[in-house]
Amino acid sequence: MSLLNFIFNYKVKHNLAVIACLISLLSSCKTHYSFSGASIPPEAKTISVQYFQNNASLAPPTLSQTFTEALRDKLSSQSHLSLTTKGGDLSFEGSITGYATSPIAIQSTDQAALNRLTITVNVKYTCSFDEKKNFDQSFTRYADYTSAQSLTSVEDGLIHDINDQLVQDIFNRALNDW
Repeated sequence: MSLLNFIFNYKVKHNLAVIACLISLLSSCKTHYSFSGASIPPEAKTISVQYFQNNASLAPPTLSQTFTEALRDKLSSQSHLSLTTKGGDLSFEGSITGYATSPIAIQSTDQAALNRLTITVNVKYTCSFDEKKNFDQSFTRYADYTSAQSLTSVEDGLIHDINDQLVQDIFNRALNDW
């Protein structure tokens, strides 16, 4: 019996020692996370966002301003770069090219149960340090609303939601290589 006790105690002590070493080793490892996930060239110091002109015939006149400000806010809050009016190391310019509402869910009474507001923005991105990252691309997002609501009553909220989605898409494409 004493030999079995000795072997059992030895295995338990050995396993505890191995576990203690592993815990100590793993607790000393550190992982660094970036909450924005942005991969900005280290030499970049400034970013510029030109005013996005409204070329969509049905868009409200404030759409250009709200979209441009949303993009500027996202870029300045998610990066260490200084916002400048022109000639930034990273540069965004473009226009709002589409603004449309359309029915998407037709009921048996030939009336729409849901309508969709769609906004399209064309963006030209220029990185002065890496031409391979440059792009000229259209981004489209939408939001749905019920036919019981008029567009004018929900338009501001829909535009806000769509702008957030568009800005995130543009940020991901330019600075996250998505």
